Amino acid sequence: MTAGVDGIRWGTPAARGLLATTIVGSGMAMLDGTIVNVALPRIGEELDASVAGLQWILDGYMLALAALILVAGSLGDRYGRRRTYLIGVVWFGVASGLCAAAQSTEMLVATRILQGIGGALLTPGSLAILQASFAHDARARAIGAWSGLGGIAAAAGPLLGGLLVQVWSWRLAFLINVPLAVVVVFMARKYVPESRDTEATGHPDFGAAALGAIGLAGITGALVEAPGRGIGDPIVLVAAILGVLGLGSFVYLQHRSAEPLVPPSLFRDRTFTLSNALTFVVYAALGGVMMLMVMQLQVSLGYSPTAAGISGLPITLIMLLLSGRSGALAQRIGPRTQLVVGPIVVGIGMLLMLRIAPGASYIGAVLPAVVVFGLGLAIVVAPVTATVLAAAPDRFAGVASGVNNAIARSGGLLAVAVLPAAAGLTGAAYTDPVALTAGWRMALVICAVLSMLGGLIALGIHNGVLEPPAEPSPPDEHPHLGECLHCGVEGPPTHVRRGAPVAGS
Repeated sequence: MTAGVDGIRWGTPAARGLLATTIVGSGMAMLDGTIVNVALPRIGEELDASVAGLQWILDGYMLALAALILVAGSLGDRYGRRRTYLIGVVWFGVASGLCAAAQSTEMLVATRILQGIGGALLTPGSLAILQASFAHDARARAIGAWSGLGGIAAAAGPLLGGLLVQVWSWRLAFLINVPLAVVVVFMARKYVPESRDTEATGHPDFGAAALGAIGLAGITGALVEAPGRGIGDPIVLVAAILGVLGLGSFVYLQHRSAEPLVPPSLFRDRTFTLSNALTFVVYAALGGVMMLMVMQLQVSLGYSPTAAGISGLPITLIMLLLSGRSGALAQRIGPRTQLVVGPIVVGIGMLLMLRIAPGASYIGAVLPAVVVFGLGLAIVVAPVTATVLAAAPDRFAGVASGVNNAIARSGGLLAVAVLPAAAGLTGAAYTDPVALTAGWRMALVICAVLSMLGGLIALGIHNGVLEPPAEPSPPDEHPHLGECLHCGVEGPPTHVRRGAPVAGS
């Protein structure tokens, strides 16, 4: 199946099939990102894991995802976005089966890293496929639907994870991905047209990708291990040095390379840069809150895994109802208002979560907080994704998606690495309701400030970025007074489109 000249139109069977394929595939990765959170207490109990061990179970996945997502986006642009997406889906499914079979914390961390590689291959591919396949005037709406329905997978993760944990074991949280991967492969072969950047030459810069991975791994390792080992520990120091040198070398090479993994020219666009900065702070805040909330509900308030998952159901419903509309609204009025308001509303929801403490009721404390939190997410998620992609040239759809996803995952990665120590949670403190509640409250304040900072960053975003390009004038149309259509020079018109003289010129 191939798209027409202008791309796939909204509302057609091709559009519905393409959307369903990308949503189910990327939703599988989003689901896994949150479904594991609710299983952490049971994983920690069965595998006898410390706080650092639980952090690595989350960060091993996000580290591989963030480190490799850039080269994955570039692979899709060069060798085919559908092909790369399919490889990622199969890889993710196989790695999920290995996670389910893990017998120790170390084995689970290793298989989670493998799972993250698959996630890196499929996540940017889904967005790049939408950007390359849909007609221009349907892209923001398609991305809005993708964000809303895919976000439901992330929001439904705690609920589904709670049910699976109680039905049998935390291992079901990983096994569920295997049949989903099979379904996505079938759908992609039927509904997704192949696309690539026809101007791309050579091979992706794997050396730069390795340096970026080393940099992120080093910094993450130092941040996770420093609270337990101490800042002066040789392992922590070596990891920090490798991290700084790796990231510094990666940035240097991108500026020197003729075929950079991340073209520096993308960041010369202010809207692209600011919307990615917004993504980083908001997703850092989300990563910290989502990790700790299900633990707070289970350990401090005594919720079962299923009850803890059901507590976040309003977020799922709000995302389902409003995210698509939010993307369409951003297309109509411009994204800036939503990008300013959304992160602030998310931050307010986090502050309301301060009331989620031992003895608090669901109706009085949990529900109002998650409703406000969900509204903020619905306002901001689809517009920021559409803005990042619209601010980049279409030929860099895979790279732009990879950059935005890498930044989002890096934000969550660093939050999970830093936040427990910043909130005073080390060792086995997560098993103590008093210590966990104190850390939970400190973490909420930090995350609320981060999220609201995102709203301030959005003030500098260009509001017309989602407007479709102006259609060219008919060949013989005369220019308006004040500008020449041929050369763009202000003054009396002297040319027509074909270059024929205008009367009086």
